Amino acid sequence: MAVIRKLEIRNFRSIRQLDWWPTDGMNCLIGAGDAGKSSILDAIDFCLGARRSLTLSDSDFHNLEVENEISVTLVLGRLDESLRNYEAYGDFLSGLRSDGVVEEEPGHDLETVLRLNLTVSGDLEPRWRLLSKRAQDRGIDRGLNWGDRLTLSPTRLGDWAENNLAWRRGSVLNRLSEEKPDASKALSNAAREARKAFGAEAEKQLGGALTIVNKAARELGVPVGTAAKALLDTHSVSVSGGTIALHNDMGVPLRGLGIGSTRLLIAGLQREVAEKSSILLVDEVEHGLEPHRIMRLIGSLGAKTTPAPQQVFATSHSPVVLKELGHHQLFVVRKNVHGSHHPYAIPADTQGTLRAFPEAFLAPSVLLCEGPT
Repeated sequence: MAVIRKLEIRNFRSIRQLDWWPTDGMNCLIGAGDAGKSSILDAIDFCLGARRSLTLSDSDFHNLEVENEISVTLVLGRLDESLRNYEAYGDFLSGLRSDGVVEEEPGHDLETVLRLNLTVSGDLEPRWRLLSKRAQDRGIDRGLNWGDRLTLSPTRLGDWAENNLAWRRGSVLNRLSEEKPDASKALSNAAREARKAFGAEAEKQLGGALTIVNKAARELGVPVGTAAKALLDTHSVSVSGGTIALHNDMGVPLRGLGIGSTRLLIAGLQREVAEKSSILLVDEVEHGLEPHRIMRLIGSLGAKTTPAPQQVFATSHSPVVLKELGHHQLFVVRKNVHGSHHPYAIPADTQGTLRAFPEAFLAPSVLLCEGPT
């Protein structure tokens, strides 16, 4: 399934400029608070997520400078057949060199890629489109097909995870099976039985009111048949995409689970559908989890599996997470002297220090002392 080869962000929240080439597997963003880690996850979600509209405000522009448009560009590689289809995307396919440079034309020894862009101007209207100079020269402008957007849309583990525990559009459960459950027949039959059962009780409870209604109807010539009855209104039964959801053996909805258990379950389900939807966003890996369950979640994300089963973008402030991950899976987010952001890879020779003093990699600065000091 497709992965993000390169991420470019311009003028989004605290990020004036960011260019990053993530790995195919675990990409855990660490560093001091307010460094822009969550904004990086949001930028990926906003650009790649299956949404027709996007609610942003002036505060989402870097330094409130609404005259400088927000731009997020993803270079997507490892494309499946539908994304390499020349009839649909032939004018937009590009080639990626081994050094990370994108060529306008696909070619020998180049990986075929697509460039997806999200732009938001001062009018706050989002625009999604594919980038290609040769398509621009020919006046061709288009985005991804909606079906491809649904397939590429990342799963996100945040505070709110109820959507993924029901068979809703875009949920991990919908991706888990080809079958689409239909509750309409069961609900219709249940509604009919409920109407019959309630009707008999209503005659006893609402008899006085029904007598008045029938008397008024007869006097006014309103056709209600032999007598009006109090029955359940079939239109009052609302059927939404979340009608069918996961429950435990006692019938209690699993959305009532704790945050940590919910995140563990969804991460495990996402692992099962990684071949269909291989990008996962995780806000604060440690959120709601004890240390031993943090380790279990990291294993479920595929961080210790080779080759990596899915591409994960995560944030963390936990020393436990740093101890469990390898140096190549961690990226420190900081602003450089030129005012640009860049997730810095941790050198291989610091792996021992990472295990011994993980807290040091989460601080904005480190003070080194020796001797009695």
